Amino acid sequence: MAHTHDEHKNNLDSHDEHSGAHHIVSIPLYLMVFGILMVGTILTVLVAFVDLDHIFPGANTLVALTIAFVKMTFVMLYFMHVKYSSKLIWLTAIAGFFWLAIMFAYTMQDYLTRSQGVFNG
Repeated sequence: MAHTHDEHKNNLDSHDEHSGAHHIVSIPLYLMVFGILMVGTILTVLVAFVDLDHIFPGANTLVALTIAFVKMTFVMLYFMHVKYSSKLIWLTAIAGFFWLAIMFAYTMQDYLTRSQGVFNG
């Protein structure tokens, strides 16, 4: 059965209503996010040259991972358009972080419960 042009147009219009509105991100916002990413990269390099072990052992790693997390958040929100997406996309993104936390927890549990040996000097 052949559909008329009007029926096809109505099907497309009803599909657009359910797929959600597409948000256009402005170029100045993209440039601001790019600037934040560049500042984060420069900060990461600068922190690598400073010994923060006097605060606590592993402080350099914590600072570098914090900067990386902030940069990753901006990339996810703006370049991957999660900020303007549905709640299901938000749930999927948060579930990914939850899964990452589980993997880190298992890895650290394994590492911290090992006896002194070749890898734990």
